[in-house]
Amino acid sequence: MIVERLSLTDFRNYGTADLDLFPGPNVFVGRNGQGKTNLIEAIGFLATLGSHRVSQDAPMVRDGAQAAIIRSRLAHGERRITLEVQVNRQGSNRARVNGTNVRTSELTRYAHVVLFAPEDLQIVRGDPSSRRRFADQLLIQRAPRMSATLADYDRVLKQRSALLKSARQRGVRGAGLSTLDVWDDKLVALGTEIIRARAALIDALHQPLAQAYSAIAGADHSPAASWQLSVDAAEDDGEGDRERDWSADSIAARFREALRVRRGEELDRAVNLVGPHRDDLLLTVRSLPVRGYASHGESWSVALALRLASARLLRAESMVGDPIVILDDVFAELDAGRRARLASVVADFEQVLVTAAVGADVPSELRAREVYVEAGTLVRVAEGSEDD
Repeated sequence: MIVERLSLTDFRNYGTADLDLFPGPNVFVGRNGQGKTNLIEAIGFLATLGSHRVSQDAPMVRDGAQAAIIRSRLAHGERRITLEVQVNRQGSNRARVNGTNVRTSELTRYAHVVLFAPEDLQIVRGDPSSRRRFADQLLIQRAPRMSATLADYDRVLKQRSALLKSARQRGVRGAGLSTLDVWDDKLVALGTEIIRARAALIDALHQPLAQAYSAIAGADHSPAASWQLSVDAAEDDGEGDRERDWSADSIAARFREALRVRRGEELDRAVNLVGPHRDDLLLTVRSLPVRGYASHGESWSVALALRLASARLLRAESMVGDPIVILDDVFAELDAGRRARLASVVADFEQVLVTAAVGADVPSELRAREVYVEAGTLVRVAEGSEDD
């Protein structure tokens, strides 16, 4: 899969922009703040329905505009498909596929993107929400139907939270909590599906993660990932992930028991304390947690390995070819050895998009085509292509 053309209207600092892209590596070069990352953010949005930089959509809409338009033509072999999304400052976004209105969640079926960025260091060093977000974005690309499941779970969480707050305010206990029991059933059903899907995802990443880490770090430090589940909080030590019972019946039973045990605490605090929204992905190298024990270089290697393993997993399972690999200002953060190794392992993907403040930071094998970006304008395209 490749992006053949990207068109933007009122997106970030672009009033309008039209850019032709090519198979293989494409490099966007420009000083910080000129708009090069905005280009790849737009492409990433089509695949994940979110930004790797901000949690809300409004910052992506140009100042003074009420909506931004992202349009992209994708190619897989002889097949062409045009995706379009209207990102609204307020209200729901809108999407089209080949000119036909569709749910925005449908876009993830067509666009597969794996994006590496400096923010990825937060996956290994940040709070658990960063790791859950990484897993869930990959989960949606691997199984688009999970987007609806995750959204439904979030709605149940909000409703249950409102009921907990109401019960605390009114001092309701015991038999007066029958409505909460109904929402518990929904929480368990949806949460069990998410827990099992996340577990299957990490199991599938096990071998690609080890291979990717060795390729990037140039060493075998036995990287591993396992889930720490809030439904097993009393006895969960983050080990034995593969031996744990992942059957739906077992998870649902443990979920219900955890809710029962912690109901009093949940009512006192008016907070949802049990479920996949409270789980954490434990990442280790050399059998030690990356967070708190790994060096800066090891942390970067794990973060990059997670993304590369994701790309390889999507490549193996996809019916539409390779995912588009994006490296957003990554090379400036790496030493020479990791730069060279990363370039060598992504160079064989169908399309690689790279941003860099300094073109020389990008290894030569990825510098086949360069687009120069200045103040939201694509001022020159190398190799004799027409200027945009």
